[in-house]
Amino acid sequence: MITVHHLENSQSIRILWLLEELGADYKIQHYKRVGPQTLAPSEYKKLHPIGKSPTITDGDLVLAETNAIMDYILDQFPDSPLRPQPGTPERTRYLYWLHATQGSFMPLLLDTLIFKRFISKAPFFLRPIMKAVIGRARKAYLDPNMSKMLAYIDAELGRSTWLAGEQLTAADIVMGYCLSVAEVRVGLTDQHPNIRRFLSQMRERPNYKTALVKNGPFNPLSG
Repeated sequence: MITVHHLENSQSIRILWLLEELGADYKIQHYKRVGPQTLAPSEYKKLHPIGKSPTITDGDLVLAETNAIMDYILDQFPDSPLRPQPGTPERTRYLYWLHATQGSFMPLLLDTLIFKRFISKAPFFLRPIMKAVIGRARKAYLDPNMSKMLAYIDAELGRSTWLAGEQLTAADIVMGYCLSVAEVRVGLTDQHPNIRRFLSQMRERPNYKTALVKNGPFNPLSG
């Protein structure tokens, strides 16, 4: 049986949601973040050489990385609509968003957190300098790319109920975490009506609600 090694306030909420949508049997091992940097505890880091969340075990298998775990689990449910069939238009959109979410969007959200912490964790007398330097980096790189990504996501969600079409897929499950994080780290405005609608419909899904109960309090790291 799959065990989700669940680090609080982490990407592993996605795996819980996926498993609930599939109706799969699984176990959860909870881990609390520790220290001023809210890092994973040492016992979590021992699970896998990379020491990141999410991580699952299944017998002797230890597997990390969101999309690798998604594929591993979905391979056990080959008829699930959460992964559109090859050769369909939905499959192409699914593949793009499954990988663009982690490969393009998630790094921007991580940079946002790191930039904020460069300022908040700097000695008091250095903060004005750090704020000025980080402000230039944000203006030149982070903010334009974040705006472009959010605009594209919103436009795509204007085409259909979910990212790949009218059916929820694993790409939406991966994206749901990122948009929840973007909501607190970046902020969503009236320019993002379809993203806001996506988050509302995600939060109303019974399986997401069940995953959230099993997850425990979910407060994405904001800074």
